[in-house]
Amino acid sequence: FAHATPEVVPFLAFALARGAVPLPLTVLLLLTFDVGTETLPALALGREPAEPGIMERPPRRRSENIIRVGLLERAWLFLGMLVAALAIGGFFYVLVHAGWHPGAPTGPGHPLHHAYLQATTMTFVGMVMGQVGTAFAARTERASLRSVGIFTNRYLLGGIVMALGLTAMIVYLPFFQSLLSTAALPPSTLLIALPFPFIVWGADEARRYIIRRRATSGRGGTS
Repeated sequence: FAHATPEVVPFLAFALARGAVPLPLTVLLLLTFDVGTETLPALALGREPAEPGIMERPPRRRSENIIRVGLLERAWLFLGMLVAALAIGGFFYVLVHAGWHPGAPTGPGHPLHHAYLQATTMTFVGMVMGQVGTAFAARTERASLRSVGIFTNRYLLGGIVMALGLTAMIVYLPFFQSLLSTAALPPSTLLIALPFPFIVWGADEARRYIIRRRATSGRGGTS
């Protein structure tokens, strides 16, 4: 659910801009993200054990759905919007740094075309890096990551390594560049995306901390 937002926002931005902003993510890269880099980390989260403190919570009502409003708010409006903002921010950084301005042509044959390919590649990389942060954040609903341990889910770590390896091949191997219309990113650009996982995970860690504090205060007030 969390990655639905960054997948939709690039196309929404393109439609709302009415051609002034080029499409930040190609359909092929979107499919690659869905089928390639997202699959293994998502499957690995299915092996995550129950988080600490779950037995101290009151049971769910029988009428309560598995997909709840709070879950969608966290996925779509919090984690999803954060990843989307980081990925789109990376896209505009690459374009503007190359001299682009709204309405400037970026199609084949134009001077900014290579920069555009790098920018869409940066959107993809930003989504993958945000996905790493989301994966660690989604390991628990309320508990901190420290309480479950960073390295306790080996399947998730393996899935993330493979996803990053696939991303590197998509960005730098000529075969994938030709197939998916990607372009190699310089190290200085990659450094911009490096903090993305920590930003996404850190923001959700802070949100979960606030939830735990409120729950503790509520129990103290009741007693």
